[in-house]
Amino acid sequence: MINIKEEEQQKTRCLLVGEPGNELSELKGLVSTLGMETVQTLTLSRLEPTPAYGMGKGKAAEIAALAKDIQADCIIFDFNIEPTKQRNWEELVSLPVFDRQEVILRIFAQRAQTREASLQVELARLVYSLPRLAHMYGNMSRQRGGNYGAKGSGETQLELDQREIREKIQQLRDELKRVAVNRETQRKKRDKILLPTCALVGYTNAGKSSLLNALTKADVFVEDKLFATLDPTTRQLSFKEGNGILLTDTVGFISNLPHSLVDAFKSTLEEAARAQLLLIVIDAADPDAEKQYSTVQSVLHEIGADKTRQIIVLNKIDKLNDISTSFGKLDTLFPEAVRVSAKTKQGFEHLTECISKELFGEKVDLVIPVSESRRLDIIRKTGIIYSEEWLEDGIHVTARIHP
Repeated sequence: MINIKEEEQQKTRCLLVGEPGNELSELKGLVSTLGMETVQTLTLSRLEPTPAYGMGKGKAAEIAALAKDIQADCIIFDFNIEPTKQRNWEELVSLPVFDRQEVILRIFAQRAQTREASLQVELARLVYSLPRLAHMYGNMSRQRGGNYGAKGSGETQLELDQREIREKIQQLRDELKRVAVNRETQRKKRDKILLPTCALVGYTNAGKSSLLNALTKADVFVEDKLFATLDPTTRQLSFKEGNGILLTDTVGFISNLPHSLVDAFKSTLEEAARAQLLLIVIDAADPDAEKQYSTVQSVLHEIGADKTRQIIVLNKIDKLNDISTSFGKLDTLFPEAVRVSAKTKQGFEHLTECISKELFGEKVDLVIPVSESRRLDIIRKTGIIYSEEWLEDGIHVTARIHP
């Protein structure tokens, strides 16, 4: 007999349903991050645009029977489920039914640590739930308000709740605007430092936070789970030749990222949009690296950052068993990528060299007249000086500067 403590520790059992050709590996990862257990997966052979379930009634009945046989606690679809279809499914299976978007929203709710992240997640959750309120109520014949002889018959509980949520959404948006003003103030303070800015962007769990920690000796929270980082963190990366840059870690991307989250995290994603250089971090050991890169570019386009200069960084090369074989495909896909390992710091010298070149310019030899020595101060502020020698014909300088 299972005691109460063991029963409480049992994970929610999930049946995952995916589109044709989808192995559901990513949804499994999302479900695991949420602390739930995948009992079985089912990939559909085709989707039908039927109004009731998004597929034929026969296939819907088959899925309902399967959920009952495996004693699933819920059904999760790897594609968006419209509110009406969600209500129909829950009536059919008598179980909670939700989609990939809701899984991501729940993970974000678990991960939110700061006030800003909590506000952003709450806003996204309310925007997502507003059109889905109806399926929570069933028959909404009960009404509140309204008197005999007065205009109208009052508002239903559903209408009252919808109005309350709309008001809450507006309050959250107003509060996030105030937070955005504070973020802009912090950004202006950083701008006064006159250091170039660089942002780490990439698919969730690609190792961005680990890379930031290894490069800057920061202590950003790292965990081998999806969406470990929701808040941007900026640290200074100094180069041994002098000068340095501001490096920012950002929230990870994922395919089919809910638009409500993109909108809610707009101020956070602006850190990537405003950076002078983007380091696109890719998990070299992930078989879906190409697909993940496409997703990152899609999100960057959505936030207006796709034209920013980019360096592709293939991270986690320490996880590759046979590097020569594994890099065959990656070299074809990303011929100019920088290979690194945040764990062993392999490739860091090449990476910092590439960052220096992009942000400070080419390495050149100059002879500056002594009378123009003030130009050295400009070079120190905007570039990197490797050496300087004061001779009779002028100041001989080796530096990295833009033309």
